[in-house]
Amino acid sequence: MNGERVFGIILMTFVNLMCAGIFYGIGVWAQKRKDPAHFYSGTTVDPKTISDIPAYNRENARLWKQYSIPFWLCAGCALGSIWFEVLMVVSIVLLALACTVGIGWLIYRYQRILKTYKIR
Repeated sequence: MNGERVFGIILMTFVNLMCAGIFYGIGVWAQKRKDPAHFYSGTTVDPKTISDIPAYNRENARLWKQYSIPFWLCAGCALGSIWFEVLMVVSIVLLALACTVGIGWLIYRYQRILKTYKIR
């Protein structure tokens, strides 16, 4: 194993652990909020427009915690690539899917949560 490969494993593991931790942390933050958790940066959700704020925040928290899963898996696969080189390919594929299809899923799920709890 050469130094370049070791650096790639360390970098891939570190970046994915950071992303996973941040997304999981957003989920924890959403779960603890008393007012409605917002989704997009710089936006707020008016509490008067949400029918059940604790349930809305629980759903939001679950959404973010679920979104962190592929990043935890990527980190594990990157670390496992020390022994099985194919796991680095698996890690890269998972990361690409999380950053493309996963973002689409994230937006879709949030819109469904908002539709469920928004007062019409």
